[in-house]
Amino acid sequence: MNISVLGCGRWGSFHAWYAQRVGHAVTLWGRAGSAHLKELRVTRTNEFLTLPADIHLTDDLAEAVRAAEGVIISIHAQALRSFLRDLCSRGLGAELAKRRIILCMKGLEIGTGKRLSTVVHEELGSAVHPIVWVGPGHVQDFVRGIPNCMVLAGEEREALRDLVDALGSTLIRFYYGEDLLGTEVGAAAKNVVGLAAGMLDGLGYGSLKGALMARGTRELVRLVRAMGGDGETIYGLSHLGDYEATLFSPHSNNRRYGEAVVRGMAGDFHKIAEGVYTAEALMALSEEYGVDLPISATVYEIVTNRRDPRDQLMQLFLRATKSEKE
Repeated sequence: MNISVLGCGRWGSFHAWYAQRVGHAVTLWGRAGSAHLKELRVTRTNEFLTLPADIHLTDDLAEAVRAAEGVIISIHAQALRSFLRDLCSRGLGAELAKRRIILCMKGLEIGTGKRLSTVVHEELGSAVHPIVWVGPGHVQDFVRGIPNCMVLAGEEREALRDLVDALGSTLIRFYYGEDLLGTEVGAAAKNVVGLAAGMLDGLGYGSLKGALMARGTRELVRLVRAMGGDGETIYGLSHLGDYEATLFSPHSNNRRYGEAVVRGMAGDFHKIAEGVYTAEALMALSEEYGVDLPISATVYEIVTNRRDPRDQLMQLFLRATKSEKE
């Protein structure tokens, strides 16, 4: 299959590396002037991996879209709508809509709480059915040959089966995710739990991570059910299954950012922590669906409203719970 990866950051470069590894012809696109693309063109490397010589690098978006049968989009989740609008303004929207679109980002749109597949529907048309690629794993581990399991979720079973066959390998075993809503919400929300885990690490309260994991999962089950999805999805790979990588790993940007917030070093943190935006989006969903999300609300108060982390977290864990079901 001819695959184009749109976005050449950490995960975009990995998806290009991986797609080539399992036998596909790959084009990797980055914006003109992108420092990531410039580094890859000069050295074929970044801080995570080395790209094989036969991966084609380009800053020509039209070339990347038209050359592809499958398009992997791996950019900042909050930039997806503006990216698609820019693409449509260049006359490439109809071209992209004909391709198999795979979203490799985790997030919810701030201001609306909308899922990324919904953003695609609104910008490219309801006939487009993107597939979402999420789940545990770090680039640093994959490039060392350490295997993991991930999820491909979508509304069309045949398309999922084709992609599992095309992308599965001994490095990544894919599972089908037929509850797209639950998969997207769960994959995004685990980053918020990751922020809280980092804050606990920074405070020296790591023993509370057990309670955090149990309660975080329960509150997301309630939200997904209220939204019309399958709450059981939250217990799968896209959310609970990703906790080890997000709540404990030294590679987790969300956990590291949460720790930096507690230590007063957030201003020195230059990696994207998507959970910051997702916490805000979850507050919109909490209000819309009338679901209490105490962990998400606590993280939101700390990272957005600059409330004291210790005070907020202690209020969370010591609040009265007699009426709260396990």
